[in-house]
Amino acid sequence: MTHYVPDGLPSELKHYIGGEPADSVSGKTFDVLDPVSNTPYATAAAGQAEDVDRAVAAARTAFTGGPWPRMPPRARARVLNKIADAVEAQDARLAELETFDTGLPITQALGQAQRAAENFRFFADLVVAQADDTYQVPGRQVNYVHRKPVGVAGLITPWNTPFMLESWKLAPALASGCTVVLKPAEFTPLSASLWAGIFAGAGLPPGVFNLVNGYGEEAGDALVKHRGVPLISFTGETTTGRTIYRHCAAHLKGMSMELGGKSPAIVFADADLDAALDSTLFGVFSLNGERCTAGSRILVERPIYAEFCARYAERAANIVVGDPHDPATEVGALVHPEHHAKVLRYIELGKTEGRLLAGGGRPPGADRGNYVAPTVFADVPPTARIFQEEIFGPVVALTPFDTDEEALALANDVQYGLAAYLWTADLRRAHTFAHSVEAGMVWLNSHNVRDLRTPFGGVKASGLGQEGGYRSLDFYTHQQAIHVSLGPVPTPRFGAVRKGQS
Repeated sequence: MTHYVPDGLPSELKHYIGGEPADSVSGKTFDVLDPVSNTPYATAAAGQAEDVDRAVAAARTAFTGGPWPRMPPRARARVLNKIADAVEAQDARLAELETFDTGLPITQALGQAQRAAENFRFFADLVVAQADDTYQVPGRQVNYVHRKPVGVAGLITPWNTPFMLESWKLAPALASGCTVVLKPAEFTPLSASLWAGIFAGAGLPPGVFNLVNGYGEEAGDALVKHRGVPLISFTGETTTGRTIYRHCAAHLKGMSMELGGKSPAIVFADADLDAALDSTLFGVFSLNGERCTAGSRILVERPIYAEFCARYAERAANIVVGDPHDPATEVGALVHPEHHAKVLRYIELGKTEGRLLAGGGRPPGADRGNYVAPTVFADVPPTARIFQEEIFGPVVALTPFDTDEEALALANDVQYGLAAYLWTADLRRAHTFAHSVEAGMVWLNSHNVRDLRTPFGGVKASGLGQEGGYRSLDFYTHQQAIHVSLGPVPTPRFGAVRKGQS
């Protein structure tokens, strides 16, 4: 496998606090690896509680005394559109750096950069168009909703498609008038370091955006527990989410969490088989399989199961695994050697739980780097760990079913409930099944194609709360009810009559 290294890589990645780059108070750093060579290319400041304190103080000052929360929505929207313009203008460079840092195929990283720009453009439009409720009691009272930003938002983001997922939180938080402290994933801090220059160039006031690099157990933990941060938005795996939940509960913080998934794709015998194959292959092997909404359990009706398995495995074996910077690559390198080792352990386990049809380890010729061949297991029982547990890599489990009732039971028989994908020509079945499946989002005859206006979130162990569209603005704002009397208000006159008088 070749190894492309972009020009102009930074050797140091600092925090960004109050409009200025900053080292950790302690001077601590950590190494950042690229996933093809697994060698360090930069050191990043390792944030501790004192660095989070500084960032929260800067964000709090910008919130209480700065112009950003007090700007009219249109003025904030102009800044957000400038941010979108800047991201679009350098999308190729952003994709190049994201690919180097994460191992994502370059064509997919470019799409994520462009989607990041669209997130800012979308929330710029939405905050201007937003309307709130007004109620009248004719002749007596007008009641209306006054919306105001909550304060300092703590944003904790994952290492898969980091730049886009950071934009997903930054855009609505900033549109709402909040100030923010971002703690990006320690595996992939490179693209997060680009936000400071983009925001400054677009005219975002100092202190509105702050960045603290570091480990979750240190910087992330300090951010979640900080008394000056009234709300936390977290995307990541479920075990970490449970820990964050406990800490947020102790301080009664607002919380939105998008966690893990083990999403089913259910293919009925009447489905368009060619379309279902295309979609389910893309749904689990795009983004290197490192996606929370991956349809990594494919449930196939028995009459077409053998054909589906054979065709699916043939296609999976033909997927191009290679240099993430090569436009022909469809699956690149996994993000980090720790994660790579975890995925390989699941593959070895899967060989004892299902029938291996494709892949099963490193691809030929990939003796270094975090490469995994797209791996397909068939005849996987619902008791198998590879059926139940999130692998977060290019690994899929195929399982047959005989009835709609069995398919629904299999689909719901995991702790997660993020997404589901249904393939059938029967419209009644599609809607009935969709209403019964335990998933926050369902796609009928499609893979994951988002409409940014719709809610994004899961049920069960896949998260709490939903973001997307107006729900994001609801999360980052208080909705205050104001009641205005239009005339005299009849009120019982307590204490108006002196004691002893009738």
